[in-house]
Amino acid sequence: MRQVIDAFMHALGNALLPRVIVMSLLPLLVMTLAALGLGWFFWHQAVAAMSAGLHSWAVIDWLDGRLGLDWPGGLVALLAPLLVVVLATPVIVLAALVLVSMMMTPALTRLVAERRFPGLERRRGASLLGSIAWGAGALLVAIVALVLTLPMWLIPPFVLVLPPLIWGWLTYRVMSFDALAEFASADERRAILRQHRWPLLVIGIVSGYLGAAPSVVWASGVVFAALFVVLVPVAIWIYTMVFAFSSLWFAHYCLNALAALRAAEAPMAPPPIAPTGPPALPPAAATSVSDARWRELPHEP
Repeated sequence: MRQVIDAFMHALGNALLPRVIVMSLLPLLVMTLAALGLGWFFWHQAVAAMSAGLHSWAVIDWLDGRLGLDWPGGLVALLAPLLVVVLATPVIVLAALVLVSMMMTPALTRLVAERRFPGLERRRGASLLGSIAWGAGALLVAIVALVLTLPMWLIPPFVLVLPPLIWGWLTYRVMSFDALAEFASADERRAILRQHRWPLLVIGIVSGYLGAAPSVVWASGVVFAALFVVLVPVAIWIYTMVFAFSSLWFAHYCLNALAALRAAEAPMAPPPIAPTGPPALPPAAATSVSDARWRELPHEP
């Protein structure tokens, strides 16, 4: 796990660079406009539909009578917007992950290569279409998993475990592929994803839990309705920066693994060839032999 921690520390330093913060503004702008637009047109209808669904449950009315909450509209008025946010959060997280992967990951990977691995050869083992197809397949699997596990989110222990695990798996699949797409060949990418599967999955799961943290800010926009327009962009920007940091983390780990793989596969230099003639004498010995031969030669008187 030393390589995981080392990549984490390098990514943390890169995430604070002004260049990275500026990169995060484009996904932030796109997602903020989309979220505010959808909220403007569909928020009241979504809350009304959720309220109608909650009123149809007899257990909600029973709990409302037992709890006696001092809240306008009772328990339904409190739960309806919160449940809409809970259902909208996976969509926001997935959208943030996809946008960061498309708009930031290639540039962040090049940034890591320039600063830490300047001599790493680019073998371009995956095309843009291949990366999109890989990401779309992983996204489809994650959406199916989210839909199938959605009823379990009402159970407190599972809501703290299942979404981060699914987001973490998706992050691992998408970002590890994108981090290697430009620099590794197809065979190198498959070897690294196979050999480093578990460390990469750990990075993805930790990133998934980091991605769940902005939900607190996102939910606060429901409670503090007056600040909703401000809190939603803040939450989305935190999502963007979290996934940008995750992208840097994957880039540092994957490029380091790629450099180690190539170093291990590089041919070793052949040993020096021993000379075939008589062994050379040390300089001092050679000098003494030359002097002795000179004395043996006949000299003129």
